[in-house]
Amino acid sequence: MRTEYLLAQVPERLGDMTEPLWHTVHTYELTPTARDGIRAFLDTAFEGGFSDDDWDHTLGGIHTYARDDSGLLAHGSVVQRRVIHAHRSYRVGYVEGVAVRADRRREGLGDRVMTALEAVIDGAYAFGALSASDTGAALYAARDWQVWQGQIGVQGLSGVVPLPDEEGSTYVRGAAGRPLLSTSRKLIFDWRDGDVL
Repeated sequence: MRTEYLLAQVPERLGDMTEPLWHTVHTYELTPTARDGIRAFLDTAFEGGFSDDDWDHTLGGIHTYARDDSGLLAHGSVVQRRVIHAHRSYRVGYVEGVAVRADRRREGLGDRVMTALEAVIDGAYAFGALSASDTGAALYAARDWQVWQGQIGVQGLSGVVPLPDEEGSTYVRGAAGRPLLSTSRKLIFDWRDGDVL
């Protein structure tokens, strides 16, 4: 009976070996090896366009990532930011560092990353926000993220600084099915080094 049980489990276990293992953890739970691996993965995925500031923006929140025997396959994180809308400050889940390894794209891994991050946003934030690249915009639009139609700005040291270059690429999503704020008004993000969005 014991042997039969073990034999019956072999196909299932072999199948599990080919499936990616998914992890959702806070930055503080990442081992140094895991952190270094994610940084190297993002450097490669963004073809050298992932700066130290970009990496810093990715940290301090919740990461979700997939790996198999060949290494990391996909990653994304959501971090807290403060955003002002109509004279009120909101706690927002801001999506960072979303990438899928080049040889594993179009397999649904990006959707799996976003599903996990959206669950975090739904449970912890007023709404979600992100800045989409031209190549990533289709993923977010397909998941009902909406382009912010109003002006985008940042709260700088000397007041609000307009960011017209970010208009049209800033996406938002209501949390937990709640309606979005009026997207025709100005959205003002907190200041940070590097790319503000």
